[in-house]
Amino acid sequence: MHNSFFLKTGPLTLRRVIELAGGQLPNGRDPDALIANVAPLEYAGPDDIAYMDNPAYVEQLAATRAGYCLVSGRFADRVPATTLAIVTRRPYHVFAAVMALLYPSAMRPRPVFQNEGVSPGAFIHNTVEIGDRVTVDPGVVIGAGAVIGSGTTVAANSVVGPGCVVGQECSIGTNVTVNHCVMGDHVILHPGVRIGQDGFGFAMGPEGHQKVPQIGRVIIHNDVEIGANTTIDRGASRDTVIGDGTKIDNLVQIGHNVCIGKHCVIVACVGIAGSTTLEDFVVVGGGAGIAGHLRLGTGAQIAAYSGVNNDIPAGEKWGGAPAKPWRVWAKELALVKSLGAKGIKDRA
Repeated sequence: MHNSFFLKTGPLTLRRVIELAGGQLPNGRDPDALIANVAPLEYAGPDDIAYMDNPAYVEQLAATRAGYCLVSGRFADRVPATTLAIVTRRPYHVFAAVMALLYPSAMRPRPVFQNEGVSPGAFIHNTVEIGDRVTVDPGVVIGAGAVIGSGTTVAANSVVGPGCVVGQECSIGTNVTVNHCVMGDHVILHPGVRIGQDGFGFAMGPEGHQKVPQIGRVIIHNDVEIGANTTIDRGASRDTVIGDGTKIDNLVQIGHNVCIGKHCVIVACVGIAGSTTLEDFVVVGGGAGIAGHLRLGTGAQIAAYSGVNNDIPAGEKWGGAPAKPWRVWAKELALVKSLGAKGIKDRA
């Protein structure tokens, strides 16, 4: 696979990949054999490694020309004789680790102008604290009293507002705005992210709608990743919080005072209204809408395009609009389908 946008390191030895997979080197195989690249099953060649853990790709596995393939045990007997099967419980995870070793620059947004240092085209207030190994691109504006931690990158035309704290080894993509925010370490903000703008707060009345000042912050903990053009409003009278390790996709709207726990996954185009709490390890499918002042318990899962207007207990799966427990929703869908089929039959 040729990709001119990302510098490739390596190659990797078979021994290193076997270590990542937690497996054993097959008898007679050279541990120092070199794996040059990663590739999909259908494009891989003798020097490449592919992976397979989905039955939808059984035919591609049988026809692959890959020299090596990470595969779960249930598909090991489908691997061609010309391909070395590296059996592992988590093929996709190991493949991701291999890709990270071969293409480290693809792990987070990179500076677009220079690889290190502060560009003369940046505008940085003289009270800003900047750690070592920081890269700042042209067009960046950093306000008074801000702190930029060691090893952090701020890409072109982004803004870090006054008093904001950005932790160590963070990556802020192009055209990002960060205001009223305290950010931990190893945070990734993809292009166009908006952090810390006004929450949508108005006191409604027959004479008009009175603006409510939003005086909280956004607190982003360590190892959070936030996708392109996602917006996270600052709190009204308390903080909006994003917990450790949470991953947020593109085009997500998170309202003021929302509290999101550790290691949650929020897929694209989700909207979360103000003052709602997601506990740890919650998963929200794409396009779902979650009303305000709710609590979604630890490990709850929400189907795509659902409309949530009730609290959800820990560990439960809900879906539909309005959302309800998975089994109830599935029964309703089956009933509607059967009624529709009956109506077509009756008209015939």
